[in-house]
Order: sequence, then C-alpha cells, then structure tokens
Amino acid sequence: MKLKTFAPADVAGKKTLLRVDFNVPFRDGKVQDDLRIRAHAPTIERLLGAGAHVALVSHFGRPDGHVVPEMSLGQLVGDVERVYGKKVHFVDDCVGDKVTDAMNSLPQGDLLLLENSRFHPEEQKNDPDFAKLMARPFEVFVMDAFSAAHRADVTTNGIMSVLPSFAGNLLVKEGEMLGIVCEKPHIPYVLIFGGAKVSDKIGVVKFLSDLANTVLIGGGMAYTFLKTDRRAIGKSLREEDRYVFARDIMDSARTAGAKVYLPLDSVVADGPNATTSSVSDDVPDDKMGLDIGPKTIELFTKSILSAKSILWNGPMGVFENPMFAEGTKALCEAVAKATSWGAISVIGGGDTASAVRKFGFADKVSWISTGGGATLEYCSGKPMPGMDPLRID
Repeated sequence: MKLKTFAPADVAGKKTLLRVDFNVPFRDGKVQDDLRIRAHAPTIERLLGAGAHVALVSHFGRPDGHVVPEMSLGQLVGDVERVYGKKVHFVDDCVGDKVTDAMNSLPQGDLLLLENSRFHPEEQKNDPDFAKLMARPFEVFVMDAFSAAHRADVTTNGIMSVLPSFAGNLLVKEGEMLGIVCEKPHIPYVLIFGGAKVSDKIGVVKFLSDLANTVLIGGGMAYTFLKTDRRAIGKSLREEDRYVFARDIMDSARTAGAKVYLPLDSVVADGPNATTSSVSDDVPDDKMGLDIGPKTIELFTKSILSAKSILWNGPMGVFENPMFAEGTKALCEAVAKATSWGAISVIGGGDTASAVRKFGFADKVSWISTGGGATLEYCSGKPMPGMDPLRID
C-alpha cells in the first residue's frame, strides 16, 4: 500500500498534530518497553527538521471515556524526552484552549504531548464535532500510529476529514513492507503461523493461503489442525469449534497448490511451567505439546530457506520458558539466514516480535511490524481506517 506522505513545504512553520502510539507497557512508574516510542523517531526528526511545530496525541490503556489518572500520558514525559532527546511539554487535555495556548507558546524544536485522547468518550465514537474541536489549534495532521490504524477513532480517522493529512515515516514503511507480503509477495512465498489460537489468525489464513506456496503451522494453534488430521494431541490446546475451519483451510490451500505442513513432532510436558520435558511424534494423553520438535524444525527450516517472501505471525511454542524456546529460536535463525540470502521477511508484531528481539535477530530480518491486531487486520484484507484515506495506489 502506497501512502501520501509530506514534503518539507507541507509542514514548514505549521502547527502539526502527529498521531503516535504511546500505548506502551508501563509498570512501577516506568515504561517497560519503549519500542513503540522509538518507532516514531524518524517522523519526528523529519517534521522538526522541516520547521514544523509538533504536538503528539495518543491513547494509553482503556479508560473508556473517563479521566483515569493511572492512564495519564503525563507519566511518560521523562521516557519520551529520553528517547527523542527533546524537551517535552505536557498539557492535561487533548482539546480546548489549553492546547491552543500551549501550541502558541511552544518553542521551536520542542515537543508538546497531549493528554490521553480516550479520556473523551467522543474519541472512539469518531465524533465529527470532536474532530473539529481537536483540529482547531492545528494546520496539519500526520498519522503515524500503524498499531492503531485498524481503529476508526477521531485521532486515527475522523480528523483527516478536517485537516490536510499525511502519513508519517512509520506508517509509510508499514504499508510498504506489509504490502509486499500481503498483496504482491515475491515467490516462493512462505507463511508461518503460530501462537495460541486459530481464531486469532482466521482472517489472515483465509486471505493469504491462496497466495502462498508453503504454509507452516506451529504453536498452540497447530494442535487444532493436528486433531483434524487424526493425530493424538493429549491435553494440548485445541479449539473444538474450529475443527471444520482448520480442515477447510488445509483443503483449500492444497487445492490452490500450496503445501501445508503441520508439526511432525512436539516437545511435550505436563504444562507450561514444567521442569522436565521429552520429544514425541504424538502427544501422550497426559501431556501437552508446548514446542515443535527437532523433526519439525528441520522440515520448517528447509521451507524457510527456499523462500523469497516470508510472513511470520505467532511463536512456535511457549518461548518464555527456555525448555520450550528452541523451535521459535531455530525459526528466527532460519528467517534471518533466508533474509541474508535476499528474502523479504516480515515479522507480524506481538509475541513474534518479542521473540525475535529476545533471541537477538531484530536487526537480521527485513521488518518487524509495530502492530498486533493491526497487522492481522491488514493482512486479512480488512479496511484500515487510519490508512485508507491516505492511499495513493
């Protein structure tokens, strides 16, 4: 997806509202992971370099239209200053005279951080009057929060009907990289699905299985598929209401010419917190499958190394426990090697992104999406209210 972005002349000297996603893990007064904050740095540098006066707006948590002090973005000022190396001024609202006054007095090169947009119930209702109120102090809007782009809120969609609007660097890059693997993949194309539930991936699997040459299914969701293949899965995760879907997906993918591979073996144990494990082709009745086994790693690795495009969403096991991390780590290595050989590799956010970073492969893949739900929605072919108005293709 190609998006309309800004030239320096579009923002020079203008009061610019930038939609970021600062909905970050926060505990004991500290940001636990500043990846989403850092992701907006290129857009901010570009805007300030062009002479724009920049205010940042975001949601934080789920206050459901109420002022919740524990969800105030004021708590993040120190972290935002540290990441961007800029003075950050905070105003305790995102609309009204306070914002106008703060923008009028904002020194060039500093940033203004607005209060949590979801403190107002009108935000998630995409209320047009609230959009006009929010737009009043500004001349330009830049959308850079891909991870919120699947939501039709005022700060992701409605304000675009009021202000001249552009995509920021992060949004452009997400559209470019996801566009490759979800719309026009290079062939051979390998899809890797994992994680706990089939239901989380239904839309993606349906939408992309016809494009893929190979589909690799691991993680907890694999056991629903294995059950439909009449394999013993013991006490492993399964979604009984998804058996028909799993069988239909395998049939339709194979009809389209794709190879669908399920685990040949599993690392099995009593549960995710077990201290002992073993490897088994079939899962014993009293055990759970908690990672892919060595035969599966070999099979999956061979497919990955042949790929020119790779989309990976969902870990292969409970990688937080070292006993069940080998499958996910091995696939990280394979995807990194395929990338070094010229493949385009996109990691679909969420737990997969955490795993890639944990095992030290973040700089060895083509792109790690900042989205979780947004990545799945995009790759399912669903509307993206925070991107679609900016499409130019």
